[in-house]
Amino acid sequence: MSRRIAHLDMDAFFASVELLRYPELRGLPVVIGGGNTTQPSVAPDGTRLYSRLRHYVGRGVITTATYEARKFGVHSAMGLMKAAKLAPEAVLLPADFNRYRQYSRRFKEAVASIASKIEDRGIDEIYIDLTEHPEDSLTLARRLKQAVHDATGLTCSIGVSPNKLLSKIASDLDKPDGITLIGKGDLEGRIWSLPVGRINGIGPKAQAKLTDMGLLTVGDLARTPREVLLTRFSERYTHWLLEVANGRDDRPVVVESTPKSVSRETTFERDLHVRRDRLILGRVLNDLCARLHSDLERKEIAGKTIGVKVRFDDFRTVTRDHTLPLAVHDGAAIRQAAGLCLSRIPMDRRIRLLGVRVGGLVARGAESDTPTLAADPQLSLFS
Repeated sequence: MSRRIAHLDMDAFFASVELLRYPELRGLPVVIGGGNTTQPSVAPDGTRLYSRLRHYVGRGVITTATYEARKFGVHSAMGLMKAAKLAPEAVLLPADFNRYRQYSRRFKEAVASIASKIEDRGIDEIYIDLTEHPEDSLTLARRLKQAVHDATGLTCSIGVSPNKLLSKIASDLDKPDGITLIGKGDLEGRIWSLPVGRINGIGPKAQAKLTDMGLLTVGDLARTPREVLLTRFSERYTHWLLEVANGRDDRPVVVESTPKSVSRETTFERDLHVRRDRLILGRVLNDLCARLHSDLERKEIAGKTIGVKVRFDDFRTVTRDHTLPLAVHDGAAIRQAAGLCLSRIPMDRRIRLLGVRVGGLVARGAESDTPTLAADPQLSLFS
């Protein structure tokens, strides 16, 4: 039986969730993000007053933006200060990840009520194996979209093809609120004309090499002899390039998967001094470890390897890990191990970013949350 794989991608997910709360912003350029962004205030007459992007000062980045904002050239991961030059009148809203997770659960439950073979790819996208479903692809895609809308009030875009590679590309072709079916003959007709960078896995460096070779589209790449590609790429990567350019992808939809690690990190609005800002850094570390504890509790897992990441004001990034005798999930145990890791990093510059990671994950049950380190974490942190 020929496979039918769907990729469902929520449309401007975070921004769309915010528009449910602030419907008067529909049709306007709206940007979500920024660590010091404030909630809208309310005037005496009941009118909401929104922050504008031109007023933002800090190092925050865009989490997402409405399609109206994207027309100005702003996009996810762009610095807000840079975005303010492109769209100064755009409305700026803070991110509300608890709310986004609620809506993520809703849309995934709605899809699961129709098609249960789902691979979770993040808060706003999933793959769905439709191979054994009796309905035709178009009818089924419409049912899925309607179920998502009924459960959330939001729209999504769906691509359906014989594999995950093509479906992910297809879901982006007719956004927002689109359905794209890729069948026989559509590879050459709809995919080959796209820029090579539209293939997930071809990054900026590889794209630059392909451009130097005169290979601008997926079709250009698909028609290039292997020997030519081998002059610039490894044998393994060359094989992969030709496979994806010709629409071949055998990866299955993975219904269940265990993450390799769970992490939390934060970028500061200003560079923090190791000693003068010690209390702030300590509170941030506590918060990161508490959030990791919540993540592990929710997933019912624990981890043996605790790691930290520090990025300094010169953008140098340093990591350190510590492996415990038994897996832990308690925030205090994570905090203690993270403090020991930090004590092994020379703190000779101001800190721009701080992160904590838990790896070596296992199912909960055999772990121990009894502190295993003798050092006082307050003394080992930033000493």
